[in-house]
Amino acid sequence: MLTFQPKLPIAAITDEFSPSLPQALAVMKEIGMTAAELRTIDGKNLMDLSQDELAQVRDQLAVVGLPVISIASPLLKCVLPESPELDGRFQQDVFASRHTFADQPRLTERALELAAFFKAPIVRVFSYWRTVRPEATYAKVAQALDRLAALAEPAGITIGLENEHACNVATGAEAATILQAVARPNLKLVWDPANALVAGEEPFPAGYALLPKHRIVHIHAKDCHMDGRVPVWGPLGTRHVPWKNQLSALLADDYRGFVSLETHWLGPDGDKLEASRICGWNLRGLAAG
Repeated sequence: MLTFQPKLPIAAITDEFSPSLPQALAVMKEIGMTAAELRTIDGKNLMDLSQDELAQVRDQLAVVGLPVISIASPLLKCVLPESPELDGRFQQDVFASRHTFADQPRLTERALELAAFFKAPIVRVFSYWRTVRPEATYAKVAQALDRLAALAEPAGITIGLENEHACNVATGAEAATILQAVARPNLKLVWDPANALVAGEEPFPAGYALLPKHRIVHIHAKDCHMDGRVPVWGPLGTRHVPWKNQLSALLADDYRGFVSLETHWLGPDGDKLEASRICGWNLRGLAAG
């Protein structure tokens, strides 16, 4: 019997548990998660699933009663043409998606279709692969995000920009700059403190203090410490990100959205399902205060 209730609702990116959606959903329900975030299913990026496969995913979610909180799309996770050279320090995770700049209009249409299909309120996006001079890309990043938000607005969909250490908006400081440049109310932030840490920022309290709190729409939760410039992932709440303080601050700042697990840790003996089960229960405890 579950004896401690989260003060913030918790969810997960399903493939962090397992490529098999039914297996992932079973453990997520066991933990007490109340929504799912979709990225890859059975090793295929969600953007590339057929309509029959998408219908099967929707049926599997309906069986366990979990709505989709976010489409974790790969939008703007590509090279921006005519920009400074790429920063080679950061690993570019693509999650079964190797799309290019030329693919972005098609991917945009597809991501919005998927959000409508799953009734997901958020489409997660990025800011192009990180260059050695991120600030030189900001005008084009802002232009792309403004266009995405404009396209999503009629359907009531929020574009959630994730601060990603391998992209041009990686830290709280960088996210605040871009959000200030794009005033559309449906462009908001997916705040990932661990990504900010990997990018060289102290995420809490420093990075978080810079953010416009009313524009935080979603939280990604994972944990690591740094070995030089290399992140060492581990069980949530046991590494460098001060998750207890971060979640308390979110509550104090009237955040009421989801905190979504994005484990990254490979787990004991490389057992990713067990890693996410451990991190999921840790998240439940942290979110309970």
